[in-house]
Order: sequence, then structure tokens, then C-alpha cells
Amino acid sequence: MGQISTDVDMYQWLRAHREADSPAAAAAQDAATEIRRLKSELRRVTEERDILKKATAYFAKQST
Repeated sequence: MGQISTDVDMYQWLRAHREADSPAAAAAQDAATEIRRLKSELRRVTEERDILKKATAYFAKQST
């Protein structure tokens, strides 16, 4: 029974290290980092746009 557990652990270890060391994994990690950065930027820009919309509506109301 202990041999089966060791084999499973070995395969999990090999899979984890093979995926971590591959160029495809590095490219996927870079892409995931870029997606996180872009989502953060989109959230910030959307918030800025919404604030500007509200300010525009407020000042338009004030001038009439």
C-alpha cells in the first residue's frame, strides 16, 4: 500500500515540476500576469470614467 502512495506522490511531483519548468508554463504565467494587470487598469479607468460622467452631469445641471 505504501508503494502506491509513493508512486502517486512521485507522479504529482513530476507533473508539478514539469509544468513549472516548461516554456509554455512560463508563457501562461506571463499571460496571466498581464491579464491581471489589464483587469486592474480597466477597473481603474472605468471608475474614472464614471466619476467624470457624474461630474459632467452635476456641472451641466449647475449651469442651467
